[in-house]
Amino acid sequence: MNDSTESKDLTLEQIHNFKGAYPKQLWSLFMVEMWERFCFYGMRGVLAIFMVDQLLLSDKDSNLKYGAIQAFVYAFTFIGGIFADKILGFKKSLTFGAIMMILGNLLIAANPHDFFYFGIALTIIGTGFFKPNISSMVGSLYAEDDPRRDAGFGLFYSGINVGALLGGIVCVWLGKGHSWNLAFLAAAVVMVIGLLMFLFVKKQMGPIGDSPLLHLAPSKKLWREIAVYAGALVSIPLIFIMISNTQYTDIFMAVIGPLALIYFFIQLTKYDLKAKKQLIAALILIFFSILFFAIFEQAGGSLALFANSNLKHDILSVPLDPNMVNNSANSLFVIVFAPLLGILWVAMAKKKIEPNTVIKFGLGFLVLALAYYIFYSLRFFADAQGMTSLEIFAIAYFVVTLSELCLSPIGLSMITKLSPKNLAGMMMGLWFLASAYGQYLAGLIGASMSTTDESASLTTKLLSYTDGYLQLAFYALGAGVLLILVSPFIKKLMQGVK
Repeated sequence: MNDSTESKDLTLEQIHNFKGAYPKQLWSLFMVEMWERFCFYGMRGVLAIFMVDQLLLSDKDSNLKYGAIQAFVYAFTFIGGIFADKILGFKKSLTFGAIMMILGNLLIAANPHDFFYFGIALTIIGTGFFKPNISSMVGSLYAEDDPRRDAGFGLFYSGINVGALLGGIVCVWLGKGHSWNLAFLAAAVVMVIGLLMFLFVKKQMGPIGDSPLLHLAPSKKLWREIAVYAGALVSIPLIFIMISNTQYTDIFMAVIGPLALIYFFIQLTKYDLKAKKQLIAALILIFFSILFFAIFEQAGGSLALFANSNLKHDILSVPLDPNMVNNSANSLFVIVFAPLLGILWVAMAKKKIEPNTVIKFGLGFLVLALAYYIFYSLRFFADAQGMTSLEIFAIAYFVVTLSELCLSPIGLSMITKLSPKNLAGMMMGLWFLASAYGQYLAGLIGASMSTTDESASLTTKLLSYTDGYLQLAFYALGAGVLLILVSPFIKKLMQGVK
């Protein structure tokens, strides 16, 4: 559909001039993102245990493969963000990304053993085109100085976690209890729902997300769009090779980061001093987020495998699959406590004692350190067979959630506030590229915790994993203290952005 036709009914000024706490378009994007996150987190939560159970990989290899897959997913968000900024616009990027995710999950559902890596390659490309651009669209719903933006991202983040909660429960239940085919089919079906909803509501977005090439002749614009789609399809075999052999992942990650930084600094030269300082502030926080995600994203790797082998199957005598807890507890806690933390920030702001964005980042690391100390403490609750408490594990996830709420939704909002409009997609992609490096490091860290002896006892595995969690607690503690110490410098670079 022609972008200019879509944009005539509603102007950007009309969208920005909304009454109440949230623009009506936010609810539509909330629902679309909810179903996409069901698809993504449902699949993410079963990857490691699927590879151990069905592909017969060791815990170490499963961690490495998981880290590689997740790294590519987030690395492609940087590429998808650039193509959206320069050629497709957010709307077409979202549509193309959703279609690729649907096809990828359908391929795995048809034959999880033979088509797993091909299906994963398609979902990697799809998420790259989808994920950064819907977040950028949320930011575009607000005028530059609108103080309601953080609240909007808080609500949007709830949508992410409602989908993650549902996907985490349903896909584990289907995969472990019934059929892996059904688990991946469920992810495809809900993505179809998300795509149909977006196509139905995208006219509500007015000019937000239209192609940046409306000034070109239609034929030139069309050829550039076709080139993007063709390039994405041509990259499928390359991605297949790299995730099949994690040595190639090492090479890719060694190249993509420096190239992204070169592109960032080239773009930086085009802006005035104020914008440059703000972009540098965003880059510093993005670098810190790499370490945060490397620790936080043990959820899909080492913690998933730990839950599968070392946790008892009940909470307060109620039977419960530990992988369901691992895959959904964080989302449940976000849904419950994100609004409460939002109310706390508002109350502190009224009293003029609300911590700034950088301090919140630092607090996120300190709380994460406490969470991983609790994961470490699971060794003290284990029985003679090496099985430990699911209750303590759930408490640790509650603390992990508090750390996430201090950093992740605030980080999304921060990126949109510090980025010039025509760099929003690239900067959101850079934020997710940091997640890619976090995921990549998470896989390496998880693999280093794994015992190399496949016949090792459960007690040996318990001690190996919990030793690793204690080390991660120290890393988080150090990062939190450092961030708080340098917060005045970063705050100055932000040029008044809160």
